[in-house]
Amino acid sequence: MKSKFFLSLFMALSLHSIIAQENYKVVVKTDKEPVSKGKFEPTWESLSQYKAPEWFRNAKFGIWAHWGPQCQPEQGDWYARSMYIEGDWKNKWHVQNYGHPSKFGFKDVINTWKADKWDPEKLVALYKRAGAQYFFAMANHHDNLDMWDSKYQQWNTVRVGPHKDILAGWAKAAKDNKLPFGLSVHAAHAWSWYEVSQKADKKGDMAGVPYDGNLTAADGKGKWWEGLDPQELYAQNHPLSEGSDDPGRIHSQWNWGNGVSIPSQAYCDKFYNRTVDLINQFHPDLLYFDDTALPLYPVSDAGLQIAAHYYNSNMALHDGKLEAVLFGKILTPKQKECIVWDVERGAPDKIQDLPWQTCTCIGDWHYNIGTYKNNKYKSAKNVIQMLIDVVSKNGNLLLNIPIRGDGSIDEKELAIVEDIAAWMDVNKESIFGTRPWKVFGEGPSVDTSNPIRGQGFNEGRIQYTAKDIRFNQNGKILYVTAMGEPEENIAVKNLAKQVKIKKIELLGSKEKVKWNQSDERLEIVKPTVNPNKIALVYKVSLK
Repeated sequence: MKSKFFLSLFMALSLHSIIAQENYKVVVKTDKEPVSKGKFEPTWESLSQYKAPEWFRNAKFGIWAHWGPQCQPEQGDWYARSMYIEGDWKNKWHVQNYGHPSKFGFKDVINTWKADKWDPEKLVALYKRAGAQYFFAMANHHDNLDMWDSKYQQWNTVRVGPHKDILAGWAKAAKDNKLPFGLSVHAAHAWSWYEVSQKADKKGDMAGVPYDGNLTAADGKGKWWEGLDPQELYAQNHPLSEGSDDPGRIHSQWNWGNGVSIPSQAYCDKFYNRTVDLINQFHPDLLYFDDTALPLYPVSDAGLQIAAHYYNSNMALHDGKLEAVLFGKILTPKQKECIVWDVERGAPDKIQDLPWQTCTCIGDWHYNIGTYKNNKYKSAKNVIQMLIDVVSKNGNLLLNIPIRGDGSIDEKELAIVEDIAAWMDVNKESIFGTRPWKVFGEGPSVDTSNPIRGQGFNEGRIQYTAKDIRFNQNGKILYVTAMGEPEENIAVKNLAKQVKIKKIELLGSKEKVKWNQSDERLEIVKPTVNPNKIALVYKVSLK
């Protein structure tokens, strides 16, 4: 017994020493929600034992409901921040449609959100039919509202807004459709993201009148939110960050540096407890953090503690096998060994050794009525071509279909999803379960420089043609995809005579494929009738 005691004491002291070496400003308290014991400790070194599960590598395509109260105004991304920025078009829209943010703040927008047309079973079934192999729901955003019956956040959808456990509804729908269930967590940055709500107009009739970001529970007497503390939502009982008069400064402070106000012990503890509670309630198969590396890193160990708990608790559910997928952004090479790299709205320009994911959207992340009216959605062609490119580089694609505040999608979005489904019905074998070939592609797009910027943000800068080719394989089958409808015969330089070909078929076509190999290339005679207008997939059987 003594030896076990001293071993436990040694391990605890060693762990404390490792954490101390990181010089965290805030070491979270884990007594309320203990970290699950197991193989992983809350250090990058320990997390480097991670290996992405095969089911995720085979899945390739997921669909995301990036849905919350910011979809209610239907004015697009970051509404709960922009509505407090004097002169911003969303601020002007807010004043015109809701009133001044001193009187009608984002807490009040939440109160208008009822989600009365939300049918999770119908939506998830649609997404599965479109080829989704996993489904994601948003657990909370920078607006700090929890979308479940949260133990640690009184501002949650059971208590306010729809008065529904949104995540429970999504989780049931995912289970009923036999899809792995993912959750995205964005709330770590509410501390600085909501700082604009502390301010006031500098000019006009309301100059100097504070917005509602400094209200307290005492101010709620007689109001609809009586008994709730706005500070639990806005988290603004702290000094402003340096340069906060510049709304764009937040982007250079995202990694908790460059003069950002550092979160308090209570804030970090609460974020940790909320997230562990989320994991313990829903046991998600995938967990996405909208953070550089991990949430609150490097000022706090909260993210590392959560990661260790997530991995260990997942292993306990799967007889010691780790089946979980955890995502972070802007990762170092070492961090990419610990969690899966997520690239926002973009893709690297070469095959990655480790599995990764891009997250993108057919419109704005939060529903934007202007995108709908102005026909600005990505087409099914855009989505499928991006998926093909991503898969050729060892990645997965997570696609958000924006949902209106009432919980429905519009008819233009539905048409896009149906078009994706139609292409998948014929060509999905070239996507699911495949692995990269020796090269990811050839053609004009391969020769064009398109570097990642920050989290990603390089999508849409290259327009594909049928001269752009992408490769991926499944055993002896090589899939050769032309990114469009060919106007002439298809030339594939990487499939010259040295590559031994047994047979070539065109998916979706009964037409016999005519082809010829020379020392310089494979030439495939273009079909008489193209089976689709998005991307033609040739199934090449190798000897």
